[in-house]
Amino acid sequence: MADGRELFYFDDVTTDREVLPDTRDLPVVEHASTMRFDVLTGEWVTIAAHRQNRTYLPPADHCPLDPTRPGHEPTEIPAADYDVVVFENRFPSFARTTADVEPNVDGNPLWPQRPANGRCEVVCFTSDHNASFGSLPVSRVRTVIEAWADRTAELSAMPGIEQVFPFENRGQEIGVTLQHPHGQIYGYPFVTPRTASLITRAGAHRQRTGRDLMGDVLDAERKAGTRVVIDGEHWTAFVPAAARWPVEAHLVPHRAVPDMTALDDAERDELAVVYRELLQRLEHYFGEPSELPYIAGWHQAPVHTGRDLTRLHLQLFSLRRAPGKLKYLAGSESGMAAWVNDAAPEQIAERLRGAV
Repeated sequence: MADGRELFYFDDVTTDREVLPDTRDLPVVEHASTMRFDVLTGEWVTIAAHRQNRTYLPPADHCPLDPTRPGHEPTEIPAADYDVVVFENRFPSFARTTADVEPNVDGNPLWPQRPANGRCEVVCFTSDHNASFGSLPVSRVRTVIEAWADRTAELSAMPGIEQVFPFENRGQEIGVTLQHPHGQIYGYPFVTPRTASLITRAGAHRQRTGRDLMGDVLDAERKAGTRVVIDGEHWTAFVPAAARWPVEAHLVPHRAVPDMTALDDAERDELAVVYRELLQRLEHYFGEPSELPYIAGWHQAPVHTGRDLTRLHLQLFSLRRAPGKLKYLAGSESGMAAWVNDAAPEQIAERLRGAV
């Protein structure tokens, strides 16, 4: 790209794609993200003040994720059309930087800090600005899966990357700043708090029982059946027994694999079908099709630790609790991380099964 960022095309079928140059005159963005250690929780907090200036809900005819078409200003994608595109985020939370950072805030070893050296990429699922992931053909979903797997492998091989997280935010209520169908991939320089907790729990379960925690959860959900939404040959989607969100589902492979790269062709083929169906059910959850805001996050094992204790799985959830009403994270959830759900998991599953 014009400012030195990388861009990758992923096509549904093999083509002799002409790689067009980025003709924009772009200044190099200075990335000055830092991470500060919260001694009270043991977690890293990233400070990325430069993201205040990122593009925010531009008009549809000025969307930077659309292809560059004749008569229009150049966008982030030089091609006049594309299937799937991945490129480095211009306003990343994590990026390679050579900026010097003092080892401690205020010189006090109580608060260590370091550069937020990682990688953030944007994944455009389609060139169609008005589409949604759930509306894509299965063949396109399959291409997106290949892109996720490819980028997971590439980011995992980069020095300093500890965990790779592909995800999609959909809906202005979630905080989306660009309406074009897209997701992101974060390459974190640390193991995220949720994954660290999962590894701790899985390790204790392994020591106590000798078994895989997520595998036991999957087996128990399939045996009970009351919260299962889709049960395939290689994948099962279910509402977790202790669901936090008013609409939530997990999608778990039957075979224990650490990340996208370990999926075989049969698992990827079925995933393309099952994942699209799950998104479509989400859109019909309240009856008539609606643009339900959601977050779809693919949890993968860390790059260097705990790979035998946790497996690839999707967490899909919406904060909409009823038509026109959102679940706000108020005092108990935001202040104490003590969740209260207004919907019973069994009822969520029943509604998802009936949402067609």
